[in-house]
Amino acid sequence: MNPNVIEVIDIACDDCPASGYEVTDTCRGCLAHRCEEVCPRNAITYDEHQKAHIDKTKCVNCGRCAGVCPYSAIVDRKRPCENACKLKAISSAEDGSAKIDNEKCVSCGACVYQCPFGAITDKSYILNVIDILKRSEDNRAYKTYAVVAPSISSQFTYAKLGQVITAIKKLGFYHVVEAALGADMVAYAEGKELAEKGFLTSSCCPAFVECIEKHVPEMKEHISHNLSPMAMIAKQIKMTSPGAKVVFIGPCTAKKMELQRPEVKPYVDSVITFEELQALFDSRDFDITEFEEDVLDNASYFGRIFARSGGLTDAVAEALKEQKIIDFELRAVKCDGIDACKAALLKASRGKLDGNFIEGMACTGGCINGAGCLTHGEKNKDEVDAYGMKAYEKTIESAITPFRL
Repeated sequence: MNPNVIEVIDIACDDCPASGYEVTDTCRGCLAHRCEEVCPRNAITYDEHQKAHIDKTKCVNCGRCAGVCPYSAIVDRKRPCENACKLKAISSAEDGSAKIDNEKCVSCGACVYQCPFGAITDKSYILNVIDILKRSEDNRAYKTYAVVAPSISSQFTYAKLGQVITAIKKLGFYHVVEAALGADMVAYAEGKELAEKGFLTSSCCPAFVECIEKHVPEMKEHISHNLSPMAMIAKQIKMTSPGAKVVFIGPCTAKKMELQRPEVKPYVDSVITFEELQALFDSRDFDITEFEEDVLDNASYFGRIFARSGGLTDAVAEALKEQKIIDFELRAVKCDGIDACKAALLKASRGKLDGNFIEGMACTGGCINGAGCLTHGEKNKDEVDAYGMKAYEKTIESAITPFRL
């Protein structure tokens, strides 16, 4: 059984053109033949019109021909999933279908989002969630909690957020809790940990954590020891409500891999994406716009803005300030996208990074652009910031004080 939550549906993966270098119609049949001169495998020939052709059986995709063509007539044509994967975890199998290298894949889901045919998918735990709700017997056997990611504020744009919360409860959940409250807890603890250690990488994004473990393992010792916001708040729920079941609802496919980690498994029972939540609404024929608005107000502004790139850094800076840690200067490197994350990690591993804290967000823009989102619009950041401004709790301390033990 494939341990990865990201999988290729082989039978559906057959419509993309083969990847590799191709000669386009802009080839002018020039006399210089520079492409032929630099080809190490003699893979380039010419027809009667002097137009170049590449023999795929000889080509090794080195790209030298494209580099010397004065007309830019040779292009590197990649399938959408391969182009989306910045960690080069996708290649072509012998039958032409996409192949995922689990040793490189961090389950970020970029390929899932970019595949135009739906041939790459994330494993769904939606049936598991339905089973959890049914077995709760309307929350009499045990209580079921939905932990929602702060990026929910930018989703379900056809209804008000309060109506979405009501709809989640109507699915059978006993209570809906903000993962942003867990983010407040993480920011507070992470600020202190950073000041004590002097250098740290964030642990909130599971794809970023996997990127460290698989691609720059020498940096593993610098990963924050704090749980992610999802796991942090789930742990609090299980402590205050023994026997409860916790389901995380968010934008992230990598959370489904995080669910399997031994430090997370005791606290989170299942994970679904916003897309899957919409499927549950559809299965019940909900007209959410007709529902009354419920209240979702557990977290601070700083916990809520974790959903967008740079928000985590802002929260850690606030945590340092609130804890009066004034003898430590935060020099954060905000990594927006998994390629930026890897670049910063490699610099740090060589001692060349100008910073003492790496905020890693695998998805460009942050969680607001996760693969499991319903929308990926430019307004998502503004929606999250506006949602943060509406928080009743204005400081991290005021948000987490009731949960201190």
